Amino acid sequence: QVQLVESGGGLVQPGGSLSLSCEVSGRIFRVYDMGWFRQAPGNQRELVATMTSGGNTDYAHSVKGRFTISRDNVKKAVYLQMNSLKPEDTAVYYCNADIVPVAGAMRRDYWGQGTQVTVSS
Repeated sequence: QVQLVESGGGLVQPGGSLSLSCEVSGRIFRVYDMGWFRQAPGNQRELVATMTSGGNTDYAHSVKGRFTISRDNVKKAVYLQMNSLKPEDTAVYYCNADIVPVAGAMRRDYWGQGTQVTVSS
């Protein structure tokens, strides 16, 4: 079964930095878009950043200039470098990937279990 595992979350002071990683394992034919979403208590899940297999990116307005998404298509991994963190960045961050697990199968979204990011003094 396809698995996405996030790591790198934790507690950081305002203005600090964190780097998140997500690795994909299991039977995989091809990985398309990959990205990060986040969800704070009482809020809906929102897009943070995405990157296509060709390198095109999309960022939420609230993180532009502070966060950078990158990926390694050989390792089937996606990363999120977060700088100048603010308390409003506090949320559970989820890795997402569009994957065809085997030739002929449908393309669909897969999700990681989430990693907690807390920005507080």
